[in-house]
Amino acid sequence: MNHFSRALTAAAFLALAASASAQTPAADTPVIAYHGAILIDGTGAAPRSGTTILVQGERILAIQPDAAAAPQGAERVDVSGLHVLPGLIDSHVHIATPPNADRAHVHMRRWLYSGVTAVRGMADDLRSVGELARQARVGEVPSPDIYYAALMAGEGFFEDPRTRAVTAGEIPGRTPWMQAITPQTDLPLAVAMARGTSASGIKIYADLPAERIAAVTAEAHRQGFPVWTHAMVYPATPQGVIDAGPDVMSHACILAHQAQTPAERPQSYASRTPIDRAPFLNGDNPVVQRLLDQMRDKGIVLDATVWVYADQERAVSDRPGARQPICSGPMVFALTRQAYRTGVAIAAGTDGETPEADPWPALLQEMELLQNAVGMTPGDVIIAATATAARTLDQDADMGTLAPGKLANMIFVAGDPSADVANLRRLVFTVKRGQRFERADFAPAQD
Repeated sequence: MNHFSRALTAAAFLALAASASAQTPAADTPVIAYHGAILIDGTGAAPRSGTTILVQGERILAIQPDAAAAPQGAERVDVSGLHVLPGLIDSHVHIATPPNADRAHVHMRRWLYSGVTAVRGMADDLRSVGELARQARVGEVPSPDIYYAALMAGEGFFEDPRTRAVTAGEIPGRTPWMQAITPQTDLPLAVAMARGTSASGIKIYADLPAERIAAVTAEAHRQGFPVWTHAMVYPATPQGVIDAGPDVMSHACILAHQAQTPAERPQSYASRTPIDRAPFLNGDNPVVQRLLDQMRDKGIVLDATVWVYADQERAVSDRPGARQPICSGPMVFALTRQAYRTGVAIAAGTDGETPEADPWPALLQEMELLQNAVGMTPGDVIIAATATAARTLDQDADMGTLAPGKLANMIFVAGDPSADVANLRRLVFTVKRGQRFERADFAPAQD
């Protein structure tokens, strides 16, 4: 074992020891008994009435019938008639492109008071995101926990002005959180540098051939690090991306590139040429079907992001002659519906936000579109925003479902979200790591 491997092993041991210590509350930590809930545990099981959830510190101690005795001295919180389900997770956000801490805090607060207890940041200025994540984790500001990506792409991508915005003061492509990957890149070192940012995974974005995506993915997995990619990496096709074996692929829309001819298929992510809608709106597309079968069989999660395409289409609908988005809303709905019927695991992610003055974040609209436009059952939409979304974070051991030992990340709502996810807007309070946040205490930002 070399010195670098010994260092990693020692660091892993210390991290595990610290984690174990954090998970074991002191014996005198008070127990809170949420009594009388209707349980939706995030596994797909039917709602269960008459349930008490015992919370000690930041974790769930037990889930039991109301008739069972609570520990002596437990604080009882009457939630009779309220539905409880896991905290929601937005698997695709951008919180620091460019960095603006005041604006980020507005979104972080709204997320939490709307039932969102974790988010996955998909490439930003990690100097800023790291501090925001620290503030969220230690409770300095009201916020979901923030997990985030370090980005890797081909050299051409770093001409994008966004990369300059998130590496200000440094050279785009030459920072640990924004790395240009070439045939000469030392991949073990590049992945170790990405891990050193405290990122939760690597995002592979653009301008890489399939063989380099496969090499990055293999090295990241060797180091125990998740890999998140766009569904097409330009020039690498969706098929090339799937062959590389990432953990999550983003944007159902761009799976459609596989059905184009090589001459039609863009070679650069900057192309933005609208895709012909017709091959995807009249039944399942056979080329896309082959991709979806492989994604299902390999366990690759689809971060579909239907809301952002519907929102882009709305933005140009009243502007005659405006350039159309790559995909229309109905086209993305059809592709996501085909993935759903195939059995691909779908995560709820937005890739955008509603205006700050809106009382609710975009995740609620994303979930409503998955139910009403894509045709997912309400129960499966809940899973997309809880259990499957937790998989995208590589945090499903700690969150995404309600079970003893997991984090006490829960939301209590007055309606039944398993009948209609619109009932999530009847939120009463959020519990994040055992701490309560009353929806009544929230007021949206002013215009």
